[in-house]
Formats: sequence, C-alpha cells, structure tokens
Amino acid sequence: MAAFARVAEAGGWGIEFDVRWTRDLQPVVIHDPNTARVFGIDLEVATVDLRELRQQVPEIPTLEEVVACFGGTTHLMVELKRDELGAVAGRADRLRAIFATLTATKDYHFLALQFDLFKLVEFAGDKACLPVAVLNLGNFSHDALTRELGGVCGQYLLLNQGLIRRHHREGQELGTGFVGSRFCLYRELNRGVDWIFTNHALKLEAIRQELLQR
Repeated sequence: MAAFARVAEAGGWGIEFDVRWTRDLQPVVIHDPNTARVFGIDLEVATVDLRELRQQVPEIPTLEEVVACFGGTTHLMVELKRDELGAVAGRADRLRAIFATLTATKDYHFLALQFDLFKLVEFAGDKACLPVAVLNLGNFSHDALTRELGGVCGQYLLLNQGLIRRHHREGQELGTGFVGSRFCLYRELNRGVDWIFTNHALKLEAIRQELLQR
C-alpha cells in the first residue's frame, strides 16, 4: 500500500498489481503464491484463511482495501492469477461487488496470462480484459483481436510496429512491460504504445513530468 501511495502521490496514472485468493475465497494483493520470498514466512496464500494470512503477514492488503483507497483516482491494472480453488461463480460475484462503484475501462482493466481467467470478470465486459503474453505474443494478439478484447500486453521486444498498427486499427490498446530507462520510455512513446508497465515508476514519472514542463 505504501508503494502504491508513493506512485499516486507522484502523479502516476495507474498501478498494476496481482490478485490471489485465500482458502476462504478472499482476494488479496500479492504477486507470489507463497509469502516466503518477500516476507520471509513460508505460507501458501491459497492454503490459509484471510484471518490467518493477516495474522502472519499483515502487510498484505485485501483487494477491497486497495480498490477503496485508490479506485476512482488511480487507474487499476488488476492481474488475475491462476489457482486450483474453483468456485468461479462465487469469486465472480465477489469481484463484481468490489468493483461495483467503478467503471470498467475508465477506472480499471483486468489482465491475465490465461484467457480462461477472464470468466471471473465477465461483468466488466470484454473491452476491460487484456491478455498478457510471455513469449507467444502473436497468438495472444490474434486471439485478442478475434475475441474483440480491449487489447494485449507483452514484453516490449516482442511487440512490433505491425502489431501496434493492427490493434489500433481495431480500436484496441497495447501495453509493454519492463520499460526502465529514459530512452526505452522515449521509444515506446514514439511507437504509440498506450500503457507502459515498469518497476521504476517514480523514475519514469519524474521524466514524464520533466517532459511536460518543457
């Protein structure tokens, strides 16, 4: 939450984060399935209830807390993560309730590495769904166009100018990741990329502000 707040206060347009589910089907914001790498506590998120997770690792926010704090003022790029917990209908209802006060595409998008995860967010509509390609960007691009989704995201080295033009012709938007330097930022802006994902948000936001002042 502190990291999100720093980006929002610096003027960042949006934040990207990952959603996983506890055993009692409560959505929480954490990238890894296990808390060991970041927090030093060996705990599988999907095997504990929210109450136990909060007792062991109180720094992990719920999705509801993040949406309540930043929704409507900071664009939310919400990546859905795969698990084996099932209960698609119940989880879809939970997500619908959490995002009920926001407007899809205007306030948030959903991202996923697997197309079937978008079943959880059918309430938001296809235009709010963005597949994220790891290597097979061509296949993901084709499927996003065929299914008339909101666009596609992937590593910037995989996204060529032809794909950018094709998606823009169909009214879709594109996001590229791992942008970390000034010149990489310039290149992506000049290529017409719509969303830039980075682990260096404060650095790139400072460059953006500098350009705007010029």
